[in-house]
Amino acid sequence: YDKMHTVYDQVLRVIREYHPDVLALEDVFYGHNVRVAIRLGEARAIAILAARVGGIEVREYLPTRVKEAICGNGRAAKQQVQKMVTRLLRLSEEPAEDAADGLAVALCHAFTNKLG
Repeated sequence: YDKMHTVYDQVLRVIREYHPDVLALEDVFYGHNVRVAIRLGEARAIAILAARVGGIEVREYLPTRVKEAICGNGRAAKQQVQKMVTRLLRLSEEPAEDAADGLAVALCHAFTNKLG
């Protein structure tokens, strides 16, 4: 339960510090490891709860929608997403897979809502 509390506190800290308008998340995916899927579901639920308590909107995007927005192909590989995120954001080096996934969701939200 300590990890859940940490997720909750950190999401609220980010909301207080940066004042975002929305929390964009990748919609539920189906993993092979049930235990990991359950833990991820718990973390997502806590992040969503913290966002709503913090007064911000929550938007979810299917993984295929994110990949389509970033790569033009809903079946793009993780490495393709990494490369496109690096290119779109003009990063000096490729972010780690998880970081690239998070950035891809943010970009998908921005593109979908014509932000920036």
